[in-house]
Amino acid sequence: MLAGFLRPFAFIFGASVFTLASGLAMAQQTDPLKGVTLPDLSSYASPHSGRSLAQGEGGQLTLAAKLTEASDDIGRGLIWRVFRPEPGPDGKLPLVASAQGGTSMFQLEPGSYLVHASFGRAGATKRITVGREAKHESLVLDAGGLKLDAVLAGGVRIPPEKLRFSIYEAEPGADGDRALIIPDVSPNSIVRLNAGVYHVVSTYGSVNAVIRSDIRVEAGKLTDATVEHRAAELTLKLVRDEGGEAIADTSWSVLTGSGDPVRESVGAFASMVLAEGEYTIVAKNRDRIYQRDFTVVGGHNQDVEVLANDANAADPNDGAD
Repeated sequence: MLAGFLRPFAFIFGASVFTLASGLAMAQQTDPLKGVTLPDLSSYASPHSGRSLAQGEGGQLTLAAKLTEASDDIGRGLIWRVFRPEPGPDGKLPLVASAQGGTSMFQLEPGSYLVHASFGRAGATKRITVGREAKHESLVLDAGGLKLDAVLAGGVRIPPEKLRFSIYEAEPGADGDRALIIPDVSPNSIVRLNAGVYHVVSTYGSVNAVIRSDIRVEAGKLTDATVEHRAAELTLKLVRDEGGEAIADTSWSVLTGSGDPVRESVGAFASMVLAEGEYTIVAKNRDRIYQRDFTVVGGHNQDVEVLANDANAADPNDGAD
């Protein structure tokens, strides 16, 4: 149903080079371990050693990561995990060491390991062989950042608390659905991602003001993308006279021009954001039903009154409610 409400939109796009990877690290201060998915690693087992994970006996391994081959090492915001390459009896890769921050050092027994570095939602995995001698390895994440925002026509700002983004894989899976990467992204927050194309859904309000777009993230750059919503905030009220007080205990239904329901609520006032288009507003109070056709114009926020009179009365048996 929502697909029918997608409207043409302006798309403002820009990309700037990351001169300091630490700027990306400071942009995301939530728990970095929460919800991290390891590329190419389906699962792993928790370590059982009682000693410090990053310090032990054996060769010293220093790990660093960078956004691109030409960029500086990332100084903070990384999560390092070191695994044995063979699954254990439970089918999981044994985790032998982990660390957070920037460049990190590990004391590991000689052998082969899988090293994974994650930076936000960007990550890379590399097989490394450790000997008795000190070794330095660098992982190139091939990653960048994405900052999202949305406006109304004319560049009018949308209240941030009413705007959210979801980031999906660009291509649908075998079931026809795109895999969700990150839900509920706040506007103007920086999301760190591997380079590539992503499908972004911008939602204004909670009804049908939805914009979809495909956005490319470039390695080593911050992609700044702004979409334009063609929608408006409305407050509905049932009144006996124009400009009168709203009648309490009113049940509301909002229908599209083709009769599909998009929102229902109960109360003297019904506030919502609707995509630009034609609608029918149905108000039910006690045993009476009233309705009004209405056109939503993008960016034109307003109160909409439905007069409780015979001209707007509807037959309660016609299925309007």
